[in-house]
This record gives sequence, structure tokens and C-alpha cells, in this order.
Amino acid sequence: MKEKILYTVTIFSENQVGLLNQITIAFNRRQLNIETLSVSPSALEGVHKFTITTWTDKDTIEMVINQIDKRVDILKAYYNTDDELVFQEIALYKIATESLLKAGTLETLIRKYDIRVLEITETCVVLEKTGLYDETQQLFHELNDSIGVLQFIRSGRVAITRSRLERLSDMLADIEEKYKNLM
Repeated sequence: MKEKILYTVTIFSENQVGLLNQITIAFNRRQLNIETLSVSPSALEGVHKFTITTWTDKDTIEMVINQIDKRVDILKAYYNTDDELVFQEIALYKIATESLLKAGTLETLIRKYDIRVLEITETCVVLEKTGLYDETQQLFHELNDSIGVLQFIRSGRVAITRSRLERLSDMLADIEEKYKNLM
């Protein structure tokens, strides 16, 4: 059996209705579960960036990327392993104010986990932790075990490559250079 590792797929496209559905179909056809998903405008005007993580082997991820790349609406799709990226997630935790005050651990938690307090009301406190999956999950377990978490949400992975420019920028520059040479 081939070794499965976590791949981060980056897809560049224009913002088209229905495109996300078409992308997820490519994962479904290969029976891949999407672990996280984040979509936002990229550094290039008019171009959106999808960041998707999935556990699979190299052959399967290459087939998925090739299938996605064939779509007319897709500018380019890439895959990376964790060592090729800088990435983070954000997590929000809602805790009962009374429970947190009784525990008396807010300052300790802030220092230990480098968390931010986003809101404090009479009924609840909302905390934010930015970090790797393991860090946000560890804080969740500590809060839930000692105080109790009322609500919890984690974002999908946001990632950029360690290279100087966005990979799409390099591809577009190559296309522009070839076009100039034809003129």
C-alpha cells in the first residue's frame, strides 16, 4: 500500500459560480476526503486562490491535479507538501465567563498559547488562537477538559509557498515572455 501524506492543493482561478463543485468532484472521483478548504482572493487582481488539504499518495494527487488543471476555468493547480509551505490555521473558542473566572487561568492560557481575547461579555469569552493544527487542537483539549468549551470552530489551512513569488506569477511571466518573443 502506498504511503499517504497530507498534501496541500493550491488552485488559481477566476471567481466563477459552480467552480468549487467541479473541484470537489475531482476529489470525490478519487475517493479523497477534503480535510480543510479555504478560498480567497490571491495577490493577483481578479484571481482567486483555493487551498485544500487531503491525505493521499503522490500518484493519486498528481491525477487529481491533472484533472483539475484540464478545466477551462482553472488557471493553474499545484500540490505541495508541508515542508514546501508556510501555513497556519485560526481557531475560535467560546467559554462561559463564569467558568473561566472560577478557573482563574486566563493569564496563564494567554502566555502559554499566545492567544488573543476577542470579546468578553457577562456570559462568555471568545478566544482566538492562530497556529498549526496540533497547537489549536491542544488548546481545545485543555480548555474543554478544565473549563468546558461552549463553541469551537477552526478555519481551513491558509498557506503560501516558501518561494519568492506565487507560483502562478512565474507561470504568467513565462507566458508573457513567450508572447513577446512571438511578436
